[in-house]
Amino acid sequence: MWLLPVLSPVATALTRTFYRLTRAGGSVPPAGPVLLVANHPNSLLDPAMVAVAARRSVRFLAKAPLFSDRLIGWLIRGAGAIPVYRHRDDPGSTSRNTEMFSAVRDALVEGSAVGIFPEGISHSEPSLSILKTGAARIALEFAMATGTACSVIPVGLVFRARDQFRSEAMIIVGEAIAWSDLAGRDTSDAEAVRDLTARIDGALRKVTVNLEHWEDAPIVEFAEAIHAAEFGGPTDAAGQVGRLHVTTGLLKQLRERDDPRWAPLAEDIARHRRLLQRLRLRPAQLHGKAHAGEAIRWTVRQLPYSGIIPIVITTIGATLFWVPYRLTGEVAKRTAPQLDTVSTHKAMYGLVIFVAWILLVVAVTWMMAGALWALGALVALPLTGFAVLAVGERWRDAWGEAHRFVLRVRRGDLIVEMKRRQRELAERLEQIRKQHLD
Repeated sequence: MWLLPVLSPVATALTRTFYRLTRAGGSVPPAGPVLLVANHPNSLLDPAMVAVAARRSVRFLAKAPLFSDRLIGWLIRGAGAIPVYRHRDDPGSTSRNTEMFSAVRDALVEGSAVGIFPEGISHSEPSLSILKTGAARIALEFAMATGTACSVIPVGLVFRARDQFRSEAMIIVGEAIAWSDLAGRDTSDAEAVRDLTARIDGALRKVTVNLEHWEDAPIVEFAEAIHAAEFGGPTDAAGQVGRLHVTTGLLKQLRERDDPRWAPLAEDIARHRRLLQRLRLRPAQLHGKAHAGEAIRWTVRQLPYSGIIPIVITTIGATLFWVPYRLTGEVAKRTAPQLDTVSTHKAMYGLVIFVAWILLVVAVTWMMAGALWALGALVALPLTGFAVLAVGERWRDAWGEAHRFVLRVRRGDLIVEMKRRQRELAERLEQIRKQHLD
């Protein structure tokens, strides 16, 4: 478990580099036994994100074959993971899961935080899979051993484009699940196991977005964005996920009732989405203003990023790191067997490739200019890489703001018409939403 103390800060650095990450919701107790239950859409990056949510050391359950994997076995063992023996991996080894339950119980008794993915597998489905009973049995075993109920906290992992570098991702920490009324019942009590599993399932669904079909994702997200732009709504990640949860439930109910309003509304939302995409606008951005004061404020905001030094650093950094960036993408594309493993391969191979590239540049610098320059390169190269990310993203955001300002000035009539259409769509959504909530 030599890696366990540094896992959380390393996980934070890795996930915040790969994604534009937002953490929201509640908090995890900083000490004492905690069972963290999370959805599992993104292979080995999911434990890293749960560690970010916990802000403390977390021991995870992991399938037994990972412990002997040549690429990541050392990481799994060093992080103090606990092996789970699945029938699909080795039918003859499942009897060893009694060791797993004992190890998890002992870890909790010692006051550790333990992370588990109750779905049992990482997957690419648009909704939670049927949960296994392991998390419930672990909690009940702990209660039988100690006479108290440990905290069971749901963690939702939500991605906009999980396989894309610097895409948006959210970690939602839910409220602790109430289950003290079951704490005196044994794991042999099937009803208690089913009840607690159902409570875990319900808690996870509150902090995740569960679609019937992946094709629903753009319509659901855009419908919620339209409604929020016109009627307001939560700006924090947890609130946004909660609203998306309501919207997906609304869509499911409309389908089950074969409601005739949904098809034309979905078609109109899709049309509005296509038009805004052509204009490179989001629903909320239709309400921006175009006047001299806004132009001056925009110019002032860009000054720190417009000097010769940021431009030179970003240009040099982008040139230096173009090769490892492209190489990482190609390696991940050729090695990732499934969609839910692409980001893991990008992060893992990218870390190795970028470190190797930096060391290669340092070695070349040493041979050509000496040890002092090599030491400077060793310090400057990682900083330059992060500067490229920060400044490059700020430039993209700035050009987007400039484009929207010019668009409002030159195509004001179009913007007014788009706002009218959007308001009408939002009112139709609000009417259906009120009927659904009532």
